[in-house]
Amino acid sequence: MSTRVRRPDAGDGVFILGLIGRSGSGKSTVARALEADQLGHQITDGDPEVRAALTAEYGDRIYRADGTLDRARVAARVFSDLAARERLNQLVHPRIVTRIRDTILGLIRDGWQGVVVVDAALMLDWHLERACDAVLAVVAPEADQIARLRAARGWSKAEVQARLAVQRTNEAFARAADATLENHGSEPALAEAARAALRGLIEARRSRAPSGST
Repeated sequence: MSTRVRRPDAGDGVFILGLIGRSGSGKSTVARALEADQLGHQITDGDPEVRAALTAEYGDRIYRADGTLDRARVAARVFSDLAARERLNQLVHPRIVTRIRDTILGLIRDGWQGVVVVDAALMLDWHLERACDAVLAVVAPEADQIARLRAARGWSKAEVQARLAVQRTNEAFARAADATLENHGSEPALAEAARAALRGLIEARRSRAPSGST
């Protein structure tokens, strides 16, 4: 189990799960399988301040016709240009962190109960795991990560390897997490493992709750 700081139990009925892992590891499959309210991509796609900041930096075409951020276009810039990456962090980081925290607090105030999945690529850099009840890592062999990213993004093998080279390793993500899923390519198996891991994390959280908490 991770020794990182987690959200103090408040007995509010909300379970915040941080989702971490390298690109191409299968995090999107896990998020879909958990059928939970998801934060992260929704912020870059829907938050007006974040959209305005990204549009100002990259131009109107950075958002697709369906309103979603063209993450491949952003990645092509920031992973080859350290200065561009630093500007992106300065533009988006504080807004995403604030928005995620405000959204979670709003759910709690409204009495909403359930699971919220926080899927933010730089979660550990931003210390967002401290606002989570538990953190789940998804890892996969690098060859599988490369194959998935090439198929999904149309990148060359060299482009994918360059992007993975600036990310944490599978081992580093696993050390930062409370549980780890190993994705060997079967989406149904990964989805079932994700649901089982979530049940286990919720039960573990309950067992650590102070006496009298619900």
